Amino acid sequence: MSTPPSTTASDGGRTSPLRAPSFPDARAGATGREIAQQPQVWRRVAADLAARRASVEGFLAPLLALADLRIVLTGAGTSAFAGQLLAPALTARLHRRVEAVATTDIVSNPREAFAEDVPTLLVSFARSGDSPESVAATVLADQSLHAVHHLIVTCNADGELARVHGRAERSHVLLMPPETNDEGFAMTSSFTSMVLATWLALAPDARDAELVDRLAEAGAAVLRDRAEAVAELAARRYRRIVYLGSGPLAALARESALKVLELSAGTVVSYFDSSLGFRHGPKSVIDGQSLAIVYLSNDPYTRRYDEDIAAELRQQMSDDNVLVVDARPSSHLGNEWTVPGLEDAPDALVALPFLVVAQLFALDTSLALGLTPDSPSPSGQVNRVVKGVTVHPYVGR
Repeated sequence: MSTPPSTTASDGGRTSPLRAPSFPDARAGATGREIAQQPQVWRRVAADLAARRASVEGFLAPLLALADLRIVLTGAGTSAFAGQLLAPALTARLHRRVEAVATTDIVSNPREAFAEDVPTLLVSFARSGDSPESVAATVLADQSLHAVHHLIVTCNADGELARVHGRAERSHVLLMPPETNDEGFAMTSSFTSMVLATWLALAPDARDAELVDRLAEAGAAVLRDRAEAVAELAARRYRRIVYLGSGPLAALARESALKVLELSAGTVVSYFDSSLGFRHGPKSVIDGQSLAIVYLSNDPYTRRYDEDIAAELRQQMSDDNVLVVDARPSSHLGNEWTVPGLEDAPDALVALPFLVVAQLFALDTSLALGLTPDSPSPSGQVNRVVKGVTVHPYVGR
């Protein structure tokens, strides 16, 4: 997907300067800027995809017409969580098998990952496309399967993954706007943009333009109306943070937990689970210095389980230490932050402005600890692009 110049953003057919809110603390750096730019970038992603719809559909339509097509969503770390967030939602929307398998699992266990030799669409998520596992996973798929096509969703036109597959016959590169190739240590706008683009590519709907506009407005509302409250929450210096959700929002909980772990350089212990799964032992992580954040599903049935765990935690912890984030307000859940305008949106998209809350919290936690969010690990043990992985030779089928 080609992109327009990075100085403009599409907004309902108009162009306007791409300006994002600034953070009062200069230490927020690129991470703060990349969190704040997301509402504008989401509009840009949708406009780019609309402009390239014919080529995207030309690649995908013959594959989606195959009754036995297996769709595998892959990536490493945050990019893997993009697949985990989308897989259940796409399964329900497309009425076909969609699975999330991390590149780290593919590279270490290709015989298991590709045990079934059926027509496969491998969707690879990558911010830079330069992580060792990124290209290796696609090579292993080619070695293991007789019929595999690659949809590459990446933020870096110069990355190895984009370069290799940009000229491959059975591949299509879906390139995000250049500003989504986050300069900060933690993936923020890269994650949300890749999730949105993949949803729009694989599950298009006539109402997409209107929905993306509401999504961007909701993200802007979080940045405008919740930033101060998030900073106050982070200033409490919780030692343990737990994120909970169901379905796609369970993967959102996982990504949220990673953000605070990354930006606190491991100082803050973070945990994630599904709303139902948390009771089965993991609830032991809760102590007197813990914060629980529960994401509520828009699905009426699923939502009841999210509400149940939120109510249970309120009984065991003070109301101030349990935060509910949702798109449809409830009257009985105490400390609740409602993201406006998305009451009818699928959870896979509601997850994006929800994540802005978690990103802000991770950023403010990092600042409260006196760290530099763009480089929170002074020792250099953890890097923006993973290093040190040896990809060993593999003999396929």
